[in-house]
Amino acid sequence: MIHTLSFRPATVTQLAREYDLSLPAIHKHIRSLEDAQLIRRKKVGRTNFVALNKKSLKFAQDWIGQYRTEWGNDEESLENYIASLRE
Repeated sequence: MIHTLSFRPATVTQLAREYDLSLPAIHKHIRSLEDAQLIRRKKVGRTNFVALNKKSLKFAQDWIGQYRTEWGNDEESLENYIASLRE
């Protein structure tokens, strides 16, 4: 859903159709993403529009980015951990 919303906002109904989910199921997903502040929802009349909250994603990306150099790739991380145990 995050991938889809990264290209364009959508209505809840559009997302339900695209992901072949019932409206109650899609609302559950949307609520979780809202709680995590990854998306925003706006109701206009009876239609719910959903859009990506790019500020929150930028914050998460920056936070993860600070660890990227420390983590390295999976093999490096494992090797670094093993080396730290030997010391």
